[in-house]
Amino acid sequence: MTQHIDTDVHCAPASIQTLFPYLDGYWRSYVEDAQLRLSPSAGNAYPPGAPTSATPAAREAGAFPPDNVELLREQVLDREGLDWALLNCTTSFDISRNPYYEIALTRAINDWIRTEWLDADERLRASMVVPTLDVGAAVAEIDRLGPDKRFAQVLLPVRGQDARYGNVRFRPLLAAAARHGLVVGLHAWGRISSSPTATGFTHTYLEDYVSNGQIVQAHVVSLIAEGVFSEIPDLRICLSECGFSWLPALLWRFDKEWRSVWREVPWVKEAPEKYLYRHFRSTTEPAQLPESAEEVSQLVEMMRAPEFLMHASDYPHDHGDGAARLLAALPGEARHSVLHGTAASFYRSR
Repeated sequence: MTQHIDTDVHCAPASIQTLFPYLDGYWRSYVEDAQLRLSPSAGNAYPPGAPTSATPAAREAGAFPPDNVELLREQVLDREGLDWALLNCTTSFDISRNPYYEIALTRAINDWIRTEWLDADERLRASMVVPTLDVGAAVAEIDRLGPDKRFAQVLLPVRGQDARYGNVRFRPLLAAAARHGLVVGLHAWGRISSSPTATGFTHTYLEDYVSNGQIVQAHVVSLIAEGVFSEIPDLRICLSECGFSWLPALLWRFDKEWRSVWREVPWVKEAPEKYLYRHFRSTTEPAQLPESAEEVSQLVEMMRAPEFLMHASDYPHDHGDGAARLLAALPGEARHSVLHGTAASFYRSR
């Protein structure tokens, strides 16, 4: 079997009590006195009964996302050909609007991941979670964990902010990630208190689910148009669980409009397409693809899939056969790039 890297595998603590060894006395009392619980992002974003929420094997295992490394070994790590897998824990994404609690919680999650997952299996890498309400605290957390080479990425939610990540307020966070050689992962979902679309809140789960791909495009445009890469040329961005088939249409429009109004953004020295392929990559799940194999091949060619896409199972979620059909449309060398080579290069410094 072809060697592969899995760039999006989920885990989550079973309860807030799981994190108590990593919270100090004040925050344990805070949680107990207020009877706080973890807001299960996976449960909100992926209702347990929805077909997309878990593969049959994950349902049979009984915990999705997995809450211990033994379960992950059975479901992911022991699969033939795996080089390494990247853990993403989204538990803190929509947990609180209290910035001080968010700092304590994200730190506890990172220490839980480091102690109970990374120390337990050398095939694991992880994303660190950081507070997004306090950029200074986020920088401090990146500096604390950045020297640990097992952390390969800083994980940020695509929704939940009143500004896109290209905004100057996030520049210190992005610079800290680049300074430590960390990729910044923009991952689907986030605070449910924040409107996911430019015209307000959605009214059905279907609209909310679709909105992740819309929001992430706004972040891509913001990061390029607001000159982030002119200031932080080593910054790398992974777009996780937000789809990718929207890319050709976005680039066609973005490049065209830049040629017309480039004077508004004099710091953007090259066509947006150049920045995108230099600084961004995307995971393969979910793969929203046309039914026709011919049209899939055309999309693969248009978006330069082998250099842009990185294999991800998105375990335990189940997005159907799109990723398998994508791989089937690729010749041998291109398929190996998506399964292994592109991720190995993108996460090169870790």
